[in-house]
Amino acid sequence: MRKFSFLLVLLFVLLGCSDRKVGQAQSVHWDRDMCERCKMAVSDRNFAFEIINPKTNKVYVFDDIGCGILWLEEEKIPWRDSAIMWVTDAKTGKWIDAKKALYTDDSITPMAYGFAAYTKETKPKGKNMKDFKYIKRMVFEIEKLNSQKVQNLGQAK
Repeated sequence: MRKFSFLLVLLFVLLGCSDRKVGQAQSVHWDRDMCERCKMAVSDRNFAFEIINPKTNKVYVFDDIGCGILWLEEEKIPWRDSAIMWVTDAKTGKWIDAKKALYTDDSITPMAYGFAAYTKETKPKGKNMKDFKYIKRMVFEIEKLNSQKVQNLGQAK
């Protein structure tokens, strides 16, 4: 009984030491954490993307929003509709809610999807801003075009 009580107290202490709240973005180990989809090092602080499993609080890190959106579909993630998503603000590098962010579509990003996220306060003036639904749709369009290009290259040989 004494051993069980000790383990229980130890468990509460360890759980209490975590300062990360459920669903909050996790800090990235830049140039060491690997993109869950393409396995490249996550190094660009302006375009990182995180997906959190709302049931387990497990964090998946991506080098580009396109990788994260495609990963949810390709891996047939059952909790994809309730996934918590964070993206770094392209101006400040701070984590913002990806579903509420505003996007531009003309940036040079790690995997060339071209989307940069901003808040209402940090968005560039004079740019036509897009919402998350648009970005999600365009990621699939870009991937479809890229797949067709690869097929055409294969047929040309």
